Amino acid sequence: MPTTKERYWKYSLIILILFFGLTIFFELWSFFNGLLGAFTIYTLVRGQMAWLQTKMKAPLAAILILLEVILCLLVPTFLFFWAAMGKIQHINLDLTPMIQMCQSIIATVQDRTGYNILSTDNLTTITGVASRAIQFLIGQISGIVINSIVLIFLLYFMLISNRRMEDYLYDLLPFNDENKKSVMNEVKMMVRSNAIGIPLLAVIQGGIAVIGYLIFGVPSPFLFGFLTCFATIIPLVGTGLVWFPICVYFAIVGNWFGAIGLAAYSLIILTNVDNVIRLVIQKRLADIHPLITVFGVILGLSLFGFWGIIFGPLFLSMFFLLIGIFKKEYLDTPGS
Repeated sequence: MPTTKERYWKYSLIILILFFGLTIFFELWSFFNGLLGAFTIYTLVRGQMAWLQTKMKAPLAAILILLEVILCLLVPTFLFFWAAMGKIQHINLDLTPMIQMCQSIIATVQDRTGYNILSTDNLTTITGVASRAIQFLIGQISGIVINSIVLIFLLYFMLISNRRMEDYLYDLLPFNDENKKSVMNEVKMMVRSNAIGIPLLAVIQGGIAVIGYLIFGVPSPFLFGFLTCFATIIPLVGTGLVWFPICVYFAIVGNWFGAIGLAAYSLIILTNVDNVIRLVIQKRLADIHPLITVFGVILGLSLFGFWGIIFGPLFLSMFFLLIGIFKKEYLDTPGS
């Protein structure tokens, strides 16, 4: 039976750990995406690291893997964004019909209600919102660069101390050995499934979308295909964020063939292919219920930003796994 002094030491230590832990967490929150990225890539390359360590020393093996990550992931990503931004600057859209329609709507609203949408107060509000949006975008770009540096830095130290780190975390898990293995396997499976499956699905969806954009004469089809790749990760609406406004634009400028044809192509082919490919990929990589993925991504994007597409479903899956462990350990025991 622990003495009063031992209990005091124990609970004081817990309080101090929580205090320092929460302080560090909130102060370093802006670098959290870099940590999530490093953890994701570590999960994908830990097998490579284990093999390389049989051939060479850990620091050299880690440097080789970092070069692989930089050349195969980070550099292509930044070049892709750079090319896309350059493409956006030269995109050729005829905005005259859209401007005329907006002017007509503004005039109609003012005639029928007397409300001037383009009043000084409204223009000031619109300008302020646009300014904040630009500042937010610049901040996001800066954050991506900083977190990429953090990712590389953390990944190096995770790789060179991989076995010690995994053993340390394994010992800290508050479960028996059987449940520890279940938790670790779930983490590996979910991270691998989402880190590989979601980008693969996005590329396939973007490719199918580009075919439709080329058929129906969408301007800058590869740019909109690139945007469609990113739209696939957004739950419920998905690719509709890209192709629906294009269809509306076609209808406004009088291109009914493009509007109706692209809408039909997107609804019949693009959307259904999305559902089929998503199920096939998830079944091959991990047997994940579709609702876990959908609501997990919604949750993850809110909590973790971009990396939420991976860690949101993991977060939700871990919740149900822990409930299962609790039920098995404490509710299903004989005599309960």
